[in-house]
Amino acid sequence: KSVQEKRAKFIEQFGVLEMHTQEINIQKEILKEEFKKHQQEEIKISETLQQKYGNGSIDLTKGEFISQ
Repeated sequence: KSVQEKRAKFIEQFGVLEMHTQEINIQKEILKEEFKKHQQEEIKISETLQQKYGNGSIDLTKGEFISQ
């Protein structure tokens, strides 16, 4: 291949790579938003449990509430 053909191929490959990078960044932002929503849901559940049972923690492996 000629030098120009190789250069054109590199440019094409960098373009494709940049497109993939942008897609990954978009997916990352979507995932961040979903994670924020999940965190908010956890906080609501925690506040509800705290109001009902008082201060404490939950052992998720045993499913037990441990009061403080």
